[in-house]
Amino acid sequence: MMNAAFRRALLAWYHRHKRDLPWRRTRDPWRIHVSEIMLQQTRVAAVLPYYERFLARYPAPAAFASAPENDVLAAWAGLGYYSRARNLQKAARQVTEAGAYPRDYDGLRELAGVGPYTAAAIASFAFDKPHAAVDGNVLRVVSRVVAEKGDLRAGPVRARLDDAAQSLLDPRRPGDFNQAMMELGATVCLPRSPQCTRCPVASHCEARALGLENELPVKAAKPRPGEIVRSLLVIRRNGSVLLRRVESYSRRLAGFWELPGPEHLPAARAIRSIGDFSHTIVNTNHRCRVLLASARAGGVCEWTPLSALAALPLSTMARKALTLAGVAFDR
Repeated sequence: MMNAAFRRALLAWYHRHKRDLPWRRTRDPWRIHVSEIMLQQTRVAAVLPYYERFLARYPAPAAFASAPENDVLAAWAGLGYYSRARNLQKAARQVTEAGAYPRDYDGLRELAGVGPYTAAAIASFAFDKPHAAVDGNVLRVVSRVVAEKGDLRAGPVRARLDDAAQSLLDPRRPGDFNQAMMELGATVCLPRSPQCTRCPVASHCEARALGLENELPVKAAKPRPGEIVRSLLVIRRNGSVLLRRVESYSRRLAGFWELPGPEHLPAARAIRSIGDFSHTIVNTNHRCRVLLASARAGGVCEWTPLSALAALPLSTMARKALTLAGVAFDR
């Protein structure tokens, strides 16, 4: 009975308070798939403009399946974690070859880049399949509801919470229920200072009853990010800038264009400093010094017209550095 009351209270709250997000207005598995991949490690506000632009350009899997790599990376530039874009294209090719999306969880798991959470999300949102979609927000909600005191990063703890999420799921409205759990975690059951007085299921929450809502969930401390100090050279000539393309075998930003550093152009001559900025990639903080310099093209560097930059897959660090140098991007 507790689960039934929990479901009723949560779904009634969601109906009144849910945010109007574009991926909640569709049952199209492609549109849902795109949103879920974009939302991995990325805030909703950052995803919204990319989502609309991306689907205007690639409204169906077949359109994306045949897109050249340059276009794929350019469409994703700024969202980061570029393996997501490459896997999404592989999945689009699989769907195109099959003629349709798999309609069950196991079939969805066969698509490139689709893990347990994404498969459950697509299965429930597009096809009403009863699978709990457990993202970070849902994990936090469930850990408080059941007062889980173990470390979330421990395998047995995660398995217990996955089971608890599945038992809470409303099998008659799995898509709405999953969205409601995510919404609760994103707007009420916050990581710090949870808004328990606004919570529709506070009376069902073990952590709240025990006074542990601010102590749970438990997470082992992450290692402190490392730091790299680097210089980026802005070298301009006749309406062009010198860029280098990242090697296809690189583990980071393969196929993207970046500004060269002194290590790429040893003969370059620095003229003056333009400015500094920081940029974090996963667990590494890059402290970048931007230098106006002069040099000839050579090696891995090429002259690129400034007018062509908006269409290129350009790294975020290069965009930040060029913006400091006064280069405008029209997108």
